[in-house]
Amino acid sequence: MTQAPATPVPIGWPWIIAVAARRPPRRRRRRRGRVPELVVAIPTFRRAEALRNALTAVRAQVDVENGLADAPMHCSILVIDNDSAGSGEQIALEIGAKYVIEPQPGIAAVRNRALGECEHARAVLFIDDDEIPEPGWLRAMIEMYTATKPTAVAGRVVTHIPEVVEPWVSKGGAFDRPIRTRGQLIREAATNNLLLDLDGVHRLGLSFDERFGLTGGSDSMFTLQLTRRGGTIRWAEDAVVIEQEDPRRFSPRWVLMRTFRFGNTSARVRIALARSRAGRLVERLRALGRGTVRAVGGSVRWGFGVVAGSVRHRAYGLRTATRGLGMMAGALGYAHDEYGRRRQRSSMKSTGRVNRP
Repeated sequence: MTQAPATPVPIGWPWIIAVAARRPPRRRRRRRGRVPELVVAIPTFRRAEALRNALTAVRAQVDVENGLADAPMHCSILVIDNDSAGSGEQIALEIGAKYVIEPQPGIAAVRNRALGECEHARAVLFIDDDEIPEPGWLRAMIEMYTATKPTAVAGRVVTHIPEVVEPWVSKGGAFDRPIRTRGQLIREAATNNLLLDLDGVHRLGLSFDERFGLTGGSDSMFTLQLTRRGGTIRWAEDAVVIEQEDPRRFSPRWVLMRTFRFGNTSARVRIALARSRAGRLVERLRALGRGTVRAVGGSVRWGFGVVAGSVRHRAYGLRTATRGLGMMAGALGYAHDEYGRRRQRSSMKSTGRVNRP
């Protein structure tokens, strides 16, 4: 039986082209100009002038970073507006930021929307709409992130206290923050100057708990979960933002309300983190006990300040007692709705309505 002659193998360029056509296509590399690797996310709610100031300062640093030939990351800006009327849209677009509206009320929903919008990026960097970054802020954040490769990087926040303010506020330490060192590992952080590695966030299954959307505390909940699940937070001492608070807020009443909220949310967060009913009961009792100690101790210090004529002791004592009361209230199930109250006041102001006795 005669065997059929073998098919001749093509040679030369036609053969090379035929083989190449059977290979799977190479994965196209992302173009840096089209797909940013780091997104600076700015949540906002009816703070037009403050937003403009923040965006202008952030834009300047983003442009410098993107202009570097050896920049390790390409940056862009995202504004997430919690005002369904879109009050921040014009400002955001004027300064060249991507703009989206998150209609669900609450800061937790806004932060989760930011995470969703940044799925294409390597990292997201949160900054508040009432903050101005100091020169070198963005570079310091990126350097700490690329050098240490943590799950998160937290930077320093400094509050500018007005020159004319009651001594009770200026001497009471209400705006003092912990002193840390560059690169230090920390357990918990706020999101008003926080970079998150998105691969790490997804790997740890993290999102902002919307039970804390109108009360505050979702950032504490998020970062405590991050470190408890094995993530790391590094401190960037040189990445500084300046908090531009409304001067009218620097009053004893506002400071005490803020202090009460801190105590209230710290207790509620730790109760929510407990994994069992028994664990939650233990955290409630612990918050109740610690809150009682603070309330009693702070009251004693306040009384000493009254007798000694010391503004500093009166202020510290009253703040300590107020934080303790907040912890006790949280242990008993009360949630201080600070952001909800702020939204209500803002809505009344925008519609011309006023509170009546």
